[in-house]
Amino acid sequence: MSGAAERPTPRFLNSGETALVVEFGANVDPETNGRVLALDAALTLRQVPGVRESVPTYRSLMIHYDPLIISRAELVAAVEAIEGDAALTAAPASRWTLPCCYDPEYGEDVGEIARMTGLSEQKVVSLHAGATFRVYMYGFAPGFCYLGGLPPELAVSRRTRPRPPHPPNTTLIGGGLAIVTTFSMPTGWWLMGRTPERMFSPHRDPAFLVAVGDELRFEPVDRATFLALDARAATGEVVARRESVS
Repeated sequence: MSGAAERPTPRFLNSGETALVVEFGANVDPETNGRVLALDAALTLRQVPGVRESVPTYRSLMIHYDPLIISRAELVAAVEAIEGDAALTAAPASRWTLPCCYDPEYGEDVGEIARMTGLSEQKVVSLHAGATFRVYMYGFAPGFCYLGGLPPELAVSRRTRPRPPHPPNTTLIGGGLAIVTTFSMPTGWWLMGRTPERMFSPHRDPAFLVAVGDELRFEPVDRATFLALDARAATGEVVARRESVS
Protein backbone atom coordinates (compact mmCIF):
# COMPACT_ATOMS: atom_id res chain seq x y z
CA MET A 1 0.00 0.00 0.00
CA SER A 2 1.39 3.42 -0.91
CA GLY A 3 2.17 6.10 1.68
CA ALA A 4 -0.50 8.34 0.17
CA ALA A 5 -3.19 5.66 0.70
CA GLU A 6 -2.22 5.28 4.34
CA ARG A 7 -2.54 8.95 5.13
CA PRO A 8 -5.56 10.10 7.14
CA THR A 9 -8.42 11.42 5.03
CA PRO A 10 -8.76 15.23 5.27
CA ARG A 11 -11.88 16.85 6.69
CA PHE A 12 -13.74 19.47 4.65
CA LEU A 13 -15.24 22.29 6.70
CA ASN A 14 -17.22 25.30 5.54
CA SER A 15 -16.08 28.79 6.49
CA GLY A 16 -18.97 30.90 5.33
CA GLU A 17 -20.27 30.50 1.79
CA THR A 18 -17.04 31.28 -0.08
CA ALA A 19 -14.29 29.44 1.80
CA LEU A 20 -13.48 25.79 2.37
CA VAL A 21 -11.14 24.57 5.12
CA VAL A 22 -9.24 21.36 4.37
CA GLU A 23 -8.11 19.99 7.74
CA PHE A 24 -5.38 17.35 7.79
CA GLY A 25 -5.04 16.56 11.48
CA ALA A 26 -5.08 17.78 15.06
CA ASN A 27 -1.35 17.97 15.76
CA VAL A 28 1.46 20.38 14.90
CA ASP A 29 4.00 18.19 13.10
CA PRO A 30 6.08 18.35 9.90
CA GLU A 31 4.19 15.57 8.10
CA THR A 32 0.78 17.20 8.57
CA ASN A 33 2.14 20.62 7.67
CA GLY A 34 3.84 19.10 4.61
CA ARG A 35 0.48 17.93 3.30
CA VAL A 36 -0.92 21.42 3.80
CA LEU A 37 1.93 23.03 1.87
CA ALA A 38 1.86 20.42 -0.90
CA LEU A 39 -1.84 21.02 -1.52
CA ASP A 40 -1.29 24.78 -1.40
CA ALA A 41 1.49 24.55 -3.99
CA ALA A 42 -0.54 22.22 -6.22
CA LEU A 43 -3.58 24.49 -6.20
CA THR A 44 -1.39 27.44 -7.16
CA LEU A 45 0.32 25.47 -9.93
CA ARG A 46 -2.86 24.00 -11.40
CA GLN A 47 -4.82 27.26 -11.24
CA VAL A 48 -8.14 25.60 -10.47
CA PRO A 49 -10.86 27.85 -11.94
CA GLY A 50 -12.79 29.70 -9.24
CA VAL A 51 -10.09 29.41 -6.57
CA ARG A 52 -9.16 32.92 -5.48
CA GLU A 53 -6.66 32.35 -2.69
CA SER A 54 -5.39 29.68 -0.33
CA VAL A 55 -4.11 30.29 3.19
CA PRO A 56 -1.92 27.61 4.84
CA THR A 57 -1.82 27.11 8.61
CA TYR A 58 -0.21 24.53 10.90
CA ARG A 59 -2.62 21.73 9.97
CA SER A 60 -5.19 23.06 7.51
CA LEU A 61 -5.58 24.99 4.30
CA MET A 62 -8.33 27.58 3.85
CA ILE A 63 -9.37 27.91 0.22
CA HIS A 64 -11.28 31.03 -0.80
CA TYR A 65 -13.35 30.41 -3.91
CA ASP A 66 -16.04 31.95 -6.11
CA PRO A 67 -19.19 29.78 -5.81
CA LEU A 68 -20.47 31.24 -9.09
CA ILE A 69 -17.51 29.60 -10.88
CA ILE A 70 -16.91 26.45 -8.85
CA SER A 71 -19.28 24.76 -6.41
CA ARG A 72 -18.26 23.36 -3.04
CA ALA A 73 -18.72 19.82 -4.32
CA GLU A 74 -16.56 20.52 -7.37
CA LEU A 75 -13.86 22.07 -5.19
CA VAL A 76 -13.88 19.12 -2.82
CA ALA A 77 -13.58 16.76 -5.79
CA ALA A 78 -10.64 18.78 -7.15
CA VAL A 79 -8.87 18.67 -3.78
CA GLU A 80 -9.47 14.93 -3.45
CA ALA A 81 -8.02 14.37 -6.92
CA ILE A 82 -4.92 16.40 -6.05
CA GLU A 83 -4.58 14.62 -2.69
CA GLY A 84 -4.78 11.28 -4.47
CA ASP A 85 -1.62 12.05 -6.41
CA ALA A 86 1.04 9.85 -4.76
CA ALA A 87 3.78 12.10 -6.14
CA LEU A 88 2.38 15.16 -4.39
CA THR A 89 5.07 16.70 -2.19
CA ALA A 90 5.86 20.12 -0.82
CA ALA A 91 8.43 22.22 -2.62
CA PRO A 92 12.06 21.86 -1.48
CA ALA A 93 12.75 24.04 1.53
CA SER A 94 15.61 26.32 2.51
CA ARG A 95 17.56 26.41 5.75
CA TRP A 96 18.19 29.85 7.22
CA THR A 97 20.68 30.87 9.89
CA LEU A 98 19.66 34.06 11.67
CA PRO A 99 22.08 35.95 13.92
CA CYS A 100 20.53 36.48 17.35
CA CYS A 101 21.74 38.44 20.36
CA TYR A 102 20.74 36.94 23.72
CA ASP A 103 22.32 39.67 25.88
CA PRO A 104 20.03 40.84 28.74
CA GLU A 105 19.32 44.05 26.82
CA TYR A 106 17.61 41.99 24.11
CA GLY A 107 16.74 38.72 25.84
CA GLU A 108 14.96 40.37 28.73
CA ASP A 109 13.12 37.23 29.85
CA VAL A 110 15.95 34.68 29.65
CA GLY A 111 16.46 34.92 33.42
CA GLU A 112 12.77 34.37 34.14
CA ILE A 113 12.64 31.44 31.71
CA ALA A 114 15.62 29.94 33.53
CA ARG A 115 13.80 30.32 36.85
CA MET A 116 10.64 28.68 35.52
CA THR A 117 12.45 25.76 33.92
CA GLY A 118 15.10 25.23 36.58
CA LEU A 119 17.83 25.60 33.94
CA SER A 120 20.77 27.97 33.89
CA GLU A 121 20.53 31.02 31.64
CA GLN A 122 23.37 29.61 29.55
CA LYS A 123 21.43 26.36 29.08
CA VAL A 124 18.28 28.23 28.06
CA VAL A 125 20.22 30.09 25.38
CA SER A 126 22.09 26.98 24.17
CA LEU A 127 18.84 25.01 23.84
CA HIS A 128 17.19 27.78 21.83
CA ALA A 129 20.24 28.36 19.63
CA GLY A 130 20.81 24.62 19.18
CA ALA A 131 17.31 23.88 17.88
CA THR A 132 16.28 23.51 14.26
CA PHE A 133 12.91 25.20 13.82
CA ARG A 134 10.33 24.72 11.09
CA VAL A 135 8.48 27.70 9.66
CA TYR A 136 4.89 26.51 9.97
CA MET A 137 2.94 29.63 9.06
CA TYR A 138 2.69 33.38 9.00
CA GLY A 139 -0.06 35.04 11.00
CA PHE A 140 -1.35 37.75 13.32
CA ALA A 141 0.64 40.56 11.65
CA PRO A 142 2.67 40.91 8.42
CA GLY A 143 5.81 38.78 8.60
CA PHE A 144 5.09 37.19 11.99
CA CYS A 145 6.89 33.88 11.58
CA TYR A 146 5.50 31.00 13.70
CA LEU A 147 8.02 28.26 14.43
CA GLY A 148 7.77 24.68 15.64
CA GLY A 149 10.66 22.66 17.01
CA LEU A 150 11.17 24.39 20.34
CA PRO A 151 13.02 22.01 22.71
CA PRO A 152 10.57 20.54 25.25
CA GLU A 153 12.71 21.85 28.10
CA LEU A 154 11.69 25.38 27.03
CA ALA A 155 7.97 24.66 26.71
CA VAL A 156 6.78 27.29 29.19
CA SER A 157 3.25 28.65 29.27
CA ARG A 158 2.54 32.10 27.95
CA ARG A 159 2.34 35.06 30.33
CA THR A 160 -0.74 35.49 32.47
CA ARG A 161 -0.59 39.22 31.67
CA PRO A 162 0.80 40.89 28.53
CA ARG A 163 4.10 42.73 28.89
CA PRO A 164 4.74 46.22 27.45
CA PRO A 165 5.60 46.57 23.76
CA HIS A 166 8.82 44.89 22.67
CA PRO A 167 11.10 46.06 19.83
CA PRO A 168 10.67 44.58 16.34
CA ASN A 169 12.77 41.61 15.19
CA THR A 170 12.48 39.96 18.59
CA THR A 171 12.38 36.19 18.97
CA LEU A 172 9.84 34.97 21.53
CA ILE A 173 8.72 31.67 23.01
CA GLY A 174 5.52 30.54 24.71
CA GLY A 175 3.10 27.65 24.76
CA GLY A 176 5.64 25.26 23.25
CA LEU A 177 6.21 27.39 20.15
CA ALA A 178 8.55 30.14 19.01
CA ILE A 179 8.06 33.23 16.90
CA VAL A 180 10.00 36.02 15.25
CA THR A 181 8.16 39.33 15.36
CA THR A 182 8.25 42.28 12.98
CA PHE A 183 6.49 45.08 14.83
CA SER A 184 6.58 46.59 18.28
CA MET A 185 3.49 45.69 20.31
CA PRO A 186 2.45 44.21 23.68
CA THR A 187 2.83 40.45 23.94
CA GLY A 188 1.98 37.48 26.12
CA TRP A 189 5.10 35.64 24.95
CA TRP A 190 8.58 35.60 26.55
CA LEU A 191 11.48 37.56 25.05
CA MET A 192 14.47 35.33 24.20
CA GLY A 193 16.61 37.64 22.08
CA ARG A 194 16.69 39.83 19.01
CA THR A 195 17.86 39.33 15.44
CA PRO A 196 19.16 42.18 13.28
CA GLU A 197 17.50 40.56 10.26
CA ARG A 198 14.29 42.10 8.90
CA MET A 199 11.88 39.20 8.54
CA PHE A 200 9.42 41.50 6.75
CA SER A 201 10.21 44.41 4.45
CA PRO A 202 7.56 45.84 2.10
CA HIS A 203 10.34 47.28 -0.07
CA ARG A 204 12.00 43.89 -0.65
CA ASP A 205 11.04 41.12 -3.07
CA PRO A 206 9.96 38.87 -1.52
CA ALA A 207 8.65 40.96 1.36
CA PHE A 208 8.69 37.88 3.65
CA LEU A 209 12.27 36.69 4.03
CA VAL A 210 11.63 33.01 4.72
CA ALA A 211 9.02 30.70 3.21
CA VAL A 212 6.57 28.46 5.00
CA GLY A 213 8.18 25.02 5.20
CA ASP A 214 11.72 26.39 5.53
CA GLU A 215 14.03 25.48 8.40
CA LEU A 216 15.50 28.14 10.64
CA ARG A 217 18.30 28.24 13.22
CA PHE A 218 19.58 31.02 15.46
CA GLU A 219 23.28 31.82 15.70
CA PRO A 220 24.33 33.62 18.91
CA VAL A 221 26.18 36.92 18.39
CA ASP A 222 27.44 39.46 20.91
CA ARG A 223 26.12 42.99 21.25
CA ALA A 224 28.83 44.60 19.11
CA THR A 225 28.22 42.15 16.28
CA PHE A 226 24.47 42.63 16.59
CA LEU A 227 24.80 46.42 16.27
CA ALA A 228 27.07 46.09 13.22
CA LEU A 229 24.71 43.65 11.51
CA ASP A 230 21.70 45.75 12.45
CA ALA A 231 23.25 48.77 10.71
CA ARG A 232 23.81 46.69 7.58
CA ALA A 233 20.27 45.27 7.68
CA ALA A 234 18.88 48.80 8.00
CA THR A 235 20.25 49.55 4.52
CA GLY A 236 18.34 46.61 3.06
CA GLU A 237 21.12 44.00 3.16
CA VAL A 238 20.07 40.47 4.09
CA VAL A 239 22.37 39.41 6.93
CA ALA A 240 20.90 35.92 7.43
CA ARG A 241 22.50 32.98 5.62
CA ARG A 242 20.49 30.70 3.34
CA GLU A 243 21.24 27.21 2.07
CA SER A 244 19.15 24.75 0.09
CA VAL A 245 17.74 21.64 1.76
CA SER A 246 17.72 18.74 -0.70
